Amino acid sequence: MPYLRPLYDALHDMVDAEELQRLMERGVIEIAPLACMRGRTLNRAFVVLDEAQNTTTEQMFMFLTRLGAESKAVITGDHTQIDLPPNKRSGLIEAMKALKHVDAISFCHFGERDVIRHELVQSIVRAYRHHRGTGEPETKR
Repeated sequence: MPYLRPLYDALHDMVDAEELQRLMERGVIEIAPLACMRGRTLNRAFVVLDEAQNTTTEQMFMFLTRLGAESKAVITGDHTQIDLPPNKRSGLIEAMKALKHVDAISFCHFGERDVIRHELVQSIVRAYRHHRGTGEPETKR
């Protein structure tokens, strides 16, 4: 499942392979495609939905309604990297608009300064932002 590779890479950056295997065997960590979430209720869980900019509005609503007792969700996504077909709206964008006044929900917006991959990636993000006219390039810290 190559689309899950980035999640495995991130986990391997945090936990050694043997420990990760043990945690997955015990069900402490589970990696599941969004399509496999329908019908579930996630109680006492910490859930991460990554690359949420590419969820449809229906998928995002389904995901959000899976949350159960004592659960928390972190949803990540970059609205500048939506890969959906033109006739599909991003579930992340809709959720941000629909839920902005819900007290128990918070949003945290990051900029190019928050890119932690490589300094060159920060420069790339800055250059594209300037090129696309989506704002003045941020200055270096």
